[in-house]
Order: sequence, then structure tokens, then C-alpha cells
Amino acid sequence: MAAPATLQPYGGTDAVLAHLAPETGVVTGEVSDGVLELITPICTRTAEAVEILTRLRAEVGRRVALLGAGVHPLGRFGEVRLRSGERYEQIGDTMRGIMRQTPHCGVHVHVGMPDGDTAVRACNGMRNWIPLLQALGANSPFWYGRDSGLASARSVICNSFPRAGIPRAFADYGDFARTVEELRALDECPDYSHLWWDVRPHPRLGTLEIRALDAQSSPEDLTGLVALIHCLAVHEATAPPSRGGSQEALRELSFRACRDGLDARLVLDGALRPAREVAHHAIGLAGAYAADLGCWEELMSLHALIETGNGAQRQRRHEREGGMRLVLRRLADETLGLSIRRAMPRRFARPHEEPVAAGRPMTAAAEAMA
Repeated sequence: MAAPATLQPYGGTDAVLAHLAPETGVVTGEVSDGVLELITPICTRTAEAVEILTRLRAEVGRRVALLGAGVHPLGRFGEVRLRSGERYEQIGDTMRGIMRQTPHCGVHVHVGMPDGDTAVRACNGMRNWIPLLQALGANSPFWYGRDSGLASARSVICNSFPRAGIPRAFADYGDFARTVEELRALDECPDYSHLWWDVRPHPRLGTLEIRALDAQSSPEDLTGLVALIHCLAVHEATAPPSRGGSQEALRELSFRACRDGLDARLVLDGALRPAREVAHHAIGLAGAYAADLGCWEELMSLHALIETGNGAQRQRRHEREGGMRLVLRRLADETLGLSIRRAMPRRFARPHEEPVAAGRPMTAAAEAMA
């Protein structure tokens, strides 16, 4: 959140929430004061999810300014107040100064999965797309009022967390469940929701959750990115398992994507290629699913992002044109023209439960807004 007049960082989450009662979707707080999470109900199409998020942003925008970015460009180091609550207090106690650098905001896209093993197969496949998604969705170049030299400062913050980054590939759902139990037994990870991975199965919701994107100010960017994630997740859930990159190689590529954004060099068919080329390949692959999933036009809108630049590039362009004042104004204006969502799926089994059959994957999403 930002102060309406100055667009400086603004706290008071609970006071803002007290005046909100959206007809569709949910607005709630996050661990850091000054961050709101906007959540859609279950959505079958990307356009529906983004439309609901747009309405949520508009409703919140009548009370406080919103900036759709990975971090507030002028947030000062250490000026963080953690909200109360058992979960938030546990996070604050175990992560200490890591959670007190600056509030950060991202987009979490949920795609419904029919069962746990399918979710793990899709998770294994989506690991390889995380660097590309980070390059496309980078939107936090300014950190503590200065150009960080990165496309996504938020990703650097998140990668400093325990249990963060791109996870290893899992043999099956049982392997994932045993890993969760092993971490739980170490006493600082009460359940799988304390895994801060860039992609993870979400058994309670019956989804695969992709967490690689910075918060987006542009509704068009958000729409294209959610459509791409939806299509790629369905592809990975239904395609035969394939050998992906090692955890070490993917971590290296992830850093390059967060540093260089669309100027990064990523891997395509075993060779280093420009991120834009990898993005066009991904859109072509996703296009095989887009019509059936009702998001062809939304997916095709990603071409504009690739050609004109992502959020990080726009922020830097605006800073050159009019300084930080213009950066903040454009972020606020774009955000009120947008939406974000969170859609839901069906459950699959937690450890020691029988899987419940579900339909084909559908899309879902949620975002935190500074």
C-alpha cells in the first residue's frame, strides 16, 4: 500500500481491511504491515481471474493507493512492521532480520490438479520454466531508492529465506510428503505452507502453486503471464516425465533471470539462448493448450511484453524520463487499471489420505500488493 498523496510506503493494513467487503474474492493482510493480498475464487479462465482482481484493486483503491511491484521502490531498509498472529509471529521469530528488510509482493498462480502424483509430475516439469517466468515477470529493479542492478530485487529477498528457490525433483507424491515430514520434524516448518519454493504442490487446495512472479502493475502483463503458467502447467501435468535441469543449473539460471530479466540468457534444447527466444518457444508450446483452456488471446498478449519490455524495464524507462516521482505515479496508475486473482481447484490427498479424483486442471491465482 502507498499513501494516496505521496505514494510513499504506507502501513495500517487492519484499518484498511475494516472498510472492505468485496462481493467477489477476498482481500486480506500479509505478514508485513502495508501489504494486501487479493484473492479470487475458483476461476476456469484467465480472463475471469484477472477481471475479478481488477475489481478488487479498484475497490481497495478507493481507500488507499496500490503499487503493483515486487518491492516499493522507496522502501527503506528495516522499516517493516510484522503483523500479529500465530503464523506471522512464528515466521518473524525464525526468520528474524530476513523478514525485516523490506516488504515484498508477488503473484501466486494456482492450477488445479486431479491428484497428488499429477501435481508432483507437473511440479517437476514447471521447475524448468521458473527462470523464464522470473525473467518475464521481473518488476522490482529499484531497492531502497536506488537501482539495484537487478530486474527483480524481490527474488533476491525471497531466495534468502530458508526452504526457498527451485526445489529438487520428486519421485512421486510420497517422496514429496516424506520431505515435508522430514522438515516438519526439524521443528521450524510446521507444514508444507512454510516451504517458500518458487513452485510447490498445495495439497489443501488441490493445486500446483507457482510463486515465481513479482507483483505486476500492468493488467495486460498479468493476464499474459497467468495464461502462460496455466498452459505450461497443464502441459507438464499431461506430458510424459522428462529429465530436467539439475537443481544447481536451475538455481544458476534463476539468478541470471532475476538479475538480467528479459536480457538474460537461458537454456533451450540444451543450449544458451536469449530469454526472448525461450519465451517465444514457450508461447508456441503453450498455444497447443490455450484454445481449450479459453486463453488464446490472453496468451498471445505476451508478445507485447516481450517486444516492449517487462515491468522492470518500464520502471527504469520512467525513472530516466521523470525520476522516481514518475516511477511511482505510473506504477499506481497501471495498478488501478489491472486485476489479479487467485483461483481454486480441487483437493488432492494430504499424506495418509486417499486421493480424491478431480477434473482436468483449471487456473487460479493470488497476489500481494504493496
